[in-house]
Amino acid sequence: MTQPDYAALAEAAIAARERSYAPYSQFRVGAAVLTADGNIFLGGNIENAAYPMTVCAERVALFSAYAAGEHEIVALAVVTPTDDVASPCGACRQVIFELAPRSTLLLLNLSGARRLVTPQDLLPFGFGPTQITEALRH
Repeated sequence: MTQPDYAALAEAAIAARERSYAPYSQFRVGAAVLTADGNIFLGGNIENAAYPMTVCAERVALFSAYAAGEHEIVALAVVTPTDDVASPCGACRQVIFELAPRSTLLLLNLSGARRLVTPQDLLPFGFGPTQITEALRH
């Protein structure tokens, strides 16, 4: 596959942010996942009054792609309303590490700051399927 169109992916993430549900924190996050087939899946953070039930935008977008049968994730864009780019939370880092291990992530804010990273940059000593299969052999 050719280089992802990060500008289009960023625009999709910004559009997804508008669909978020963040009545408690007002911290609206948008994410867009690009698959190898060229499809884009959107996600916005979805809060809940029972706060532990909240789901981050990154996981919404990734789970939507997987639910549609798309398992080869090429890139993921995440936009936050912060002064600088913000990194995904720990739970999202783990999910990205497992579901999109060969992807690139475009982290951006609404002012135009951008940073390109990999799942391994976010979780350098990550725990994944390899560790489980190794443990099962012993």
